[in-house]
Formats: sequence, structure tokens, C-alpha cells
Amino acid sequence: LGCLAGSAGAAPAPQPYGAIPTPTQLTWSEMEVYAFVHFTVNTFTGKEWGVGNEDPALFAPTDFSADQIVGTLAETGFKGVIFTAKHHDGFCLWPTKTTPHNITKSPWKKGRGDMVKEFAEASARYKVKFGVYLSPWDRHASTYGTPAYVDMYRAQLRELLTGYGPLFEVWHDNAQQRPVPKNPSFAPSPKLLICEASASTKRKCFSNPN
Repeated sequence: LGCLAGSAGAAPAPQPYGAIPTPTQLTWSEMEVYAFVHFTVNTFTGKEWGVGNEDPALFAPTDFSADQIVGTLAETGFKGVIFTAKHHDGFCLWPTKTTPHNITKSPWKKGRGDMVKEFAEASARYKVKFGVYLSPWDRHASTYGTPAYVDMYRAQLRELLTGYGPLFEVWHDNAQQRPVPKNPSFAPSPKLLICEASASTKRKCFSNPN
């Protein structure tokens, strides 16, 4: 039977039909499972969504260890971590230059902490991929819904994409149904996957956003 099978030759691979995934999307699919980490002022208020007027002093972690969190995820088979750098309340968990409503106003590490950096560096140590979630909706920013806010949002995205090593994915949770700003004035990695989601639509992921 082995001789007969060998003499028949291998069947040709089928031709692609319809839309086919990009190499970036295939790589993402092969990751199989990754984790979201949402650790912000909501952790201390007990709310799912903040309203934007939360005092940054509320964010005061004790005995925090990004290595403990990321290490546990790596040990249990997770291949990536997406950290919520800013949720709908607008509080930025890195020392952004775009708004004073950020982690420098927190008592954690006497205002010198950077939670995005903590998770990015822990991810590198445990050899898991790192990405960020950046909410387009900002309930703190008075400019939300104006061109000035779009400029601010692009600047925040630029800071995250250029300051924290290679990112495998960026999430935009479009809770308010407004368009996510496209075409930022920099060139993200061709391996970066951009994901959008909202309450009324399924998640959409695409690569090469420019």
C-alpha cells in the first residue's frame, strides 16, 4: 500500500478562494491565546467604566509586580499581553505629554511610574508579545469630538508605538461609535495588527493601516 500511495504522487494544493489572510493575520492566529490586562483607576473604584473625573491619586498600587502577572500568563500558555494604556475615563498609564491626566499625578512611585513600560519590559523578559489598548473615547478630555482631540489621540498613539518597543497589536475600543483616527503621521511596523471593536459591531482587525 505504501508503494501504491507513493507512486500516485501528492495531490496538488487547492488554489486560494476569496479573501485570504495576510501574513500578519496568520501569525496572529497562530498565537492562539493572549491576555488583556486592565489595571487602572477602575480597579480602585470598582466601576467597569470611569466617568473621567477620577482623581489620579486613586491609582496607588501596593506590592505590584508586572513580572508576577506576565510570568504567570507565560507559564500558563499565553503568548501575548495587551495592556490597557488608557480606558474611557481618559487616565493615561504612561507619562504622556498630551494631557496632565496621567500617571505622573499618581502617588505610585512618587509620580515617576510608567505602567506601560512595566508591562512592556516584563513581556520582553518572559518572551511574550506585547500590545496596547488605547480608547478613542475619552470622557476626561474637553476636546473630545473635535479636530483638536484627534490630534491629541494621534500623538498618544505615536508615543506608545515609538516608545515601548515592537508592539504586535493595538486595540481601539470604539465605544462611542465615532471613527477611529487613521493615517497617523508615522509609519507603524508592517507586522502590527490594528483591531477595532464596538458594542454594535464585531471586532475588525487589519494590518498595514497606512
